[in-house]
Amino acid sequence: MLGVRYLKSEPTSYVMHYAGGRVVREGAGLSFFYFAPTAVIVKIPVGTRDVPFVFNEVTADFQDVTIQGTLTCRIRDAKKIAGLLDYSVDAGGRYKSDDPNKLDERVIQQTQILARTFTQRQPLKDVLVNSDALIAEVLEGLRKSTTLDMLGIEVLGLSILGLKPAPEMSKALQASAREEMLRQADEAIYARRNVAVELERTIKENELNTEIAIEQKKQQMRESQLVADIAVEQQRSTLVDARVANERKEADARAAGLQAVLEPLKSVDWKTLIAMNTGLDSRMLISLAFQQIAQNAEKIGELSISPDLLNSLVRPRDE
Repeated sequence: MLGVRYLKSEPTSYVMHYAGGRVVREGAGLSFFYFAPTAVIVKIPVGTRDVPFVFNEVTADFQDVTIQGTLTCRIRDAKKIAGLLDYSVDAGGRYKSDDPNKLDERVIQQTQILARTFTQRQPLKDVLVNSDALIAEVLEGLRKSTTLDMLGIEVLGLSILGLKPAPEMSKALQASAREEMLRQADEAIYARRNVAVELERTIKENELNTEIAIEQKKQQMRESQLVADIAVEQQRSTLVDARVANERKEADARAAGLQAVLEPLKSVDWKTLIAMNTGLDSRMLISLAFQQIAQNAEKIGELSISPDLLNSLVRPRDE
């Protein structure tokens, strides 16, 4: 029939069929015939969509930074956005206006506003290393945004693909980071050397303490040996003193005994003692008599000796 057309939509498209200024049918993934001259077809994509973005912002220390990422969102309320933007399509399924493209721009604008708020509070170094904080803050702001809520937009996720400073600043940061790492490496080498020196000193101290302990032990052993030697010498001195005392006592006893023996003999003539102790025979006695006579010769006038006496003196003893 002339003017009658057939529409077949995808499950991710929400279709609204207007006729006579009112909605005749609506829903996702509809297929139906309609009379083109009097019908208005609105086709709203409700599937997830990835919106890429690139922002050039300024940090708190007045440095340029480029933020590149992707925003994932979807149209949660098709009826609400159909009342704000023109999503009507022609017979070929093409949009009649540029409003569908403006939706992405509005979402990107909200994202850029939130990203700018974050970067203007942070210095460049913090922005470059705090992408997670940037994602969390921007994502929370988008989910609380009244503009997106009026449009019926639901934000599902946000990904930051790159945070880049200006080329000259990037080189400066790389140089600064390189110098910092070199400084840390030097400090690590210095610390390692200090540890080695400290360990060496500790080892030497331990060796010295060991030697001192050994010498002290040897000194204690020498002192102990000296004390033992002194004790032995003292005991030996005591023994010698006791021995000398005993010998003195024995000598005194012997002297006293001898004194007792000799005392009665003081008044006895020595010749008598000799005769008593030696057992002299007659010839010895005669010899002693002649010796006595010789000693007193000046007192003797005349001495007569008989032949028999001389013969007895010269005769051998065994005859």
